[in-house]
Amino acid sequence: MSPRRKEKRVVAVAGAAALVAVGLNLAFSAVAAHRRRRRQELPGFTAQVNLSAAEIKRLADRIIAKSKETYDAVAAVPLDKVRFANAIAPLTELDAQQFPLVQACLLPRMVSPSDDVCRASAEAEKRLDSHFLLCRQREDVYRVVKAFAERGERIGPEATRFVQCLVREFERNGAKLTQTKRKEMEKLRSHIDDLNLKYIQNMNDFTKFLLLSEEELAGMPLEFLKDLEEIDGKRKVLLTSYYVTPILEHCKVGSTRKLIAVAYGKKGGKQNIAILEKLVGNVKEGADIQTY
Repeated sequence: MSPRRKEKRVVAVAGAAALVAVGLNLAFSAVAAHRRRRRQELPGFTAQVNLSAAEIKRLADRIIAKSKETYDAVAAVPLDKVRFANAIAPLTELDAQQFPLVQACLLPRMVSPSDDVCRASAEAEKRLDSHFLLCRQREDVYRVVKAFAERGERIGPEATRFVQCLVREFERNGAKLTQTKRKEMEKLRSHIDDLNLKYIQNMNDFTKFLLLSEEELAGMPLEFLKDLEEIDGKRKVLLTSYYVTPILEHCKVGSTRKLIAVAYGKKGGKQNIAILEKLVGNVKEGADIQTY
């Protein structure tokens, strides 16, 4: 073969290789763009923080309905046909989609000035917590997830960890217990949830405040001081995180920081101490039921 013909063949091969490389690069770019687009367009990923009481209730209803639909679909998968796509992926996508929506229901309880909105948010939190607990106690869904875990399908390390945690969560929620023991755990968890909400409510209803002079608040920005109500020449400091956190971070007077920290730590008073004592006993009882 003449040198000129060899040169032409080398050029042709190089050109073909370049075209293949460009084609593969475009394909990879398209796949990556599609994945980014799917992530960006994930439905429900924008949380709203200014919902009314009625909107919070409707959103909680929608979250519960979608969650039940997804768990029912997973539970319906035959055990001999479990795959990541039909057993695990729907649950991961559900968690990602609903996380900001759940936060939109829960946040108003901590920040809204409206009593109606706070009550609606607290009620939504109670309903959602109860629903999610029941979802992660479902024996039919647990059988599907466990079957996938035992199948040994090759998946990435993050997905593997998610499956391990999912199985452990189902089992800790009593999915492996007998019907009698499960009912005992459900009753106990409901009582624990009620105590938790009562504890938080006591914290939120705490209205005590401290009167501090500007000298005692040395180091605090002028804008912060102007935001505090003035009573008898002193500043009224409410014991909420909105006021407490900046003082603990920026106040130059150590005795003031200590005074604020101790007072804030006593929020809820003797009522919450009694609640904590009951919670410790309930947790111990739950551990005994699950033979820990």
